[in-house]
Amino acid sequence: MTRYFTEDGMNIPVTVIEVGPCVVTQLKTVETDGYSAVQVGFEDMKARRSTRALIAHDAKVGATPKRVHAEFRCDSDDEVAEYELGQILTVDALSHLLYVDVEGVSKGKGFQGVMKRYHFRGLEASHGVQRAHRSPGSIGGGGINLGTGPKIKKGRRMSGHMGSERVTMRSLDVVSIDNERNLLLVKGPVPGPNTGILYIKTPSRLYKPKAKAQAAADKG
Repeated sequence: MTRYFTEDGMNIPVTVIEVGPCVVTQLKTVETDGYSAVQVGFEDMKARRSTRALIAHDAKVGATPKRVHAEFRCDSDDEVAEYELGQILTVDALSHLLYVDVEGVSKGKGFQGVMKRYHFRGLEASHGVQRAHRSPGSIGGGGINLGTGPKIKKGRRMSGHMGSERVTMRSLDVVSIDNERNLLLVKGPVPGPNTGILYIKTPSRLYKPKAKAQAAADKG
């Protein structure tokens, strides 16, 4: 993350994302695969670190071995027909968007207690209290759906694995685009660590003000 200063001096916190260049490695249609999708490959890698199947798969479209392969579903085969095998996709393909959805895997935090995982306030820390200040407290009161029974009701918030989940940040503002270096600057944070893999998509749902702004940009 960094900061971006507008012409009027406003300071905007942004995340810099390298978008592409990506290569179209496969086109899937309803007739051949049962659904419509476009597969793209990103980031070159050494052939000795790849597999023969992936090397041959990328070589069919004239591309070097790629580290990441991802599919993007399409509504129909007509949308798939807009792309060609071996086509290079850059950040310029997003130039008409004012907002984007960013999907990625969040940072893994290991096994955590309820205070960190669910923001429990913990037990009292006054004099004479047993040393269990960060414990979840009683859990037996939440039985099965009837409210009683030998089992704990499903969904009880307890200690466990935290993070390392697929997260989607929706409708992030596109602050700036650098076509020369294939950089996309979006407002605010995105899931995952630095150098993590992200999936940039067109926004699936927008609030009315943003929907009107995007519609006006498409017309203009």
